[in-house]
Amino acid sequence: MPNRLINETSPYLLQHANNPVDWYPWGEEALERARSEDKPILLSIGYSACHWCHVMERESFENETIAGLMNDNFISIKVDREERPDLDQVYMQAVQMLTGSGGWPMTVFLTPEGKPFYGGTYFPPEDRQGMPGFPRLLTSIAEAYSTNRGEIDRVTQQLTTQMSQSNQVSQGTSILTVDILHQAYSSLATNFDYQNGGFGNAPKFPQPMTPEFLLRYYHHGYNPRALELVELTLEKMAYGGIYDQIGGGFHRYSTDAYWLVPHFEKMLYDNALLARVYLHTYLITGRALYRRVVEETLDYVLREMTDSSGGFYSAQDADSEGVEGKFFVWSPDEINSVMGDADGEVFAGYYGVTAGGNFEGKNILNIRQDPEEFAETKGLTADQLGDIINRGSKALLEVRDQRIHPMRDDKVLASWNGLMLRSFAEAAAALGRPDYLAVAIKNAEFLAGSMKSGGRLLRTYRDGQAKLLGYLEDYSFVIDGLLALYEATFDLRWLDEAVTLADSMIELFWDEGIGGFYDTGSDHETLVVRPRDVFDNAQPCGGSVASDVLLRLAVFTGNNDYSAKAAVPLRSLHQAMSQSPGGTGHWLSALDFYVSPPKEIAVIGPRDDPATQALLDTVFHRFLPNKVVMGVETPLIPAVDNSEADIPLLAGRGMVGGLPSAYVCQNYACQLPVTDPADLAEQLSG
Repeated sequence: MPNRLINETSPYLLQHANNPVDWYPWGEEALERARSEDKPILLSIGYSACHWCHVMERESFENETIAGLMNDNFISIKVDREERPDLDQVYMQAVQMLTGSGGWPMTVFLTPEGKPFYGGTYFPPEDRQGMPGFPRLLTSIAEAYSTNRGEIDRVTQQLTTQMSQSNQVSQGTSILTVDILHQAYSSLATNFDYQNGGFGNAPKFPQPMTPEFLLRYYHHGYNPRALELVELTLEKMAYGGIYDQIGGGFHRYSTDAYWLVPHFEKMLYDNALLARVYLHTYLITGRALYRRVVEETLDYVLREMTDSSGGFYSAQDADSEGVEGKFFVWSPDEINSVMGDADGEVFAGYYGVTAGGNFEGKNILNIRQDPEEFAETKGLTADQLGDIINRGSKALLEVRDQRIHPMRDDKVLASWNGLMLRSFAEAAAALGRPDYLAVAIKNAEFLAGSMKSGGRLLRTYRDGQAKLLGYLEDYSFVIDGLLALYEATFDLRWLDEAVTLADSMIELFWDEGIGGFYDTGSDHETLVVRPRDVFDNAQPCGGSVASDVLLRLAVFTGNNDYSAKAAVPLRSLHQAMSQSPGGTGHWLSALDFYVSPPKEIAVIGPRDDPATQALLDTVFHRFLPNKVVMGVETPLIPAVDNSEADIPLLAGRGMVGGLPSAYVCQNYACQLPVTDPADLAEQLSG
């Protein structure tokens, strides 16, 4: 008989709806029962693409005996961390304080008031490798709660006090300068893996916000080696098994130091952020490899991760048929059966496919040799090799599509959609892809329509139902995407929507006392502590993106209150940015915008005029990280119904001699308007 999770929309929660565990979703019903029966809460947090979450479900939550222990002694609550990042953050902090580490599945024991007193991650069904078996743990916790309440009260009080204190960041008064950027670069260069790219050892995560900062550092001419670090990393990843060589898109992370064996789940946010950094590196270098990765990644999202409503799905699982990676790996015989022996031998050699395999007897496709060098060893031209690889990839993709697919988490999250919206909008403008622009517009219409209620942005959407109050990251990431879409279209509704959301973001999340943003709104339920994460991890934190978008909105609108608020947390985090750049990558990019006066670019002219498009191409086909681009179809006539006339950057701008024209301003000074793309390019390069 299904439990209460059967009424949820999260695919992760629905996976547990038929467990014998009497699961509750997080909510007042569960908390009230815990209080009325004076039972501890067993809180289990995971997500749909989590391999060990599936293992613990099979081993423990589907086990009748273990479920009986849970039902008799606890109120069991299951949470999707992607729907409720606030709960995940609060209780992950507790687990890390209790154990020194964290991860998923996360298992936390709480008092009926929601205060944590014990926790961990995965627990096996019996004692194993130094870990207590889950049944023994459940029995011990239940007994301790019944007989040693005083100790539990002491632990919860101490822990909640520490959690509250750790959320505080002292407001800074330091002057923000480029010296912070120099210190951050020195630290990153010291910790770089000069053989394999990336930072640190296995497991190795992409960390796309760090390469984004390095591209900015290179762009300013501070150190040319910054680009070398980025290119080595991006090339190794693009050639490695972390990249899906046939279907496009990136897996979550590499289990080794050289990007070969991934954890096979695919997350929307990874692919949004990685597509963007590959795009920016392509704009700097013009290297075809990077453009190919951008387009293959975005095409993968369109093919497999896009809802008919315009929203983007969250994730694809690592497992299929209960086996991790089975969907993605190959044998030589499978390749030869599709391509024939001759082409199959070339294809297999190019992608490192052997009879012995490189992953549990099968092969993860990866490129081990420069394509031109490999072609030469086979007596082929580069074009001939390219034809074989392209034909083979298409044929194998068709065969792979007939396999049993990994589960797809088809909920739509506002924040992750904001990330992907920006990537599609930027790629549309930079690569001249009107199809990508159409995708971005449809997504923005979906976010502004289906994911708002009463003006309040919501967190999650599935099967026609949007719910849960949006968090800081939802607001800031969606604003970020809308600003990119405005620049790609000059459609004022997207700028207006971004301003409306920004004003709401400040009202709901800003706190003058802490000099920054909380992650939950003032209208959110009260938790044991109000979460505030100030570090960029797998994705940027809500606060760093909030500062970034407010800095840009200040230029768009002329509202200096935006920039004043954006600067406060930057000052508070100046030491973290210089000493811990690996956890502050997006903060560093926001700081770069703050200390480097942006180029303010206005383009006036009909969008369908080739001369206008030539000016726009000059702007968007180059890497200009600190720019704000605005435009309008015709010269402005101030009027009640012409709100563009009130925008400072557009005020008084018109076409010169009846020709589409561009205006470039920087550091409170404007250059003469130009109509020739070459003249515009010279101004932009200055």
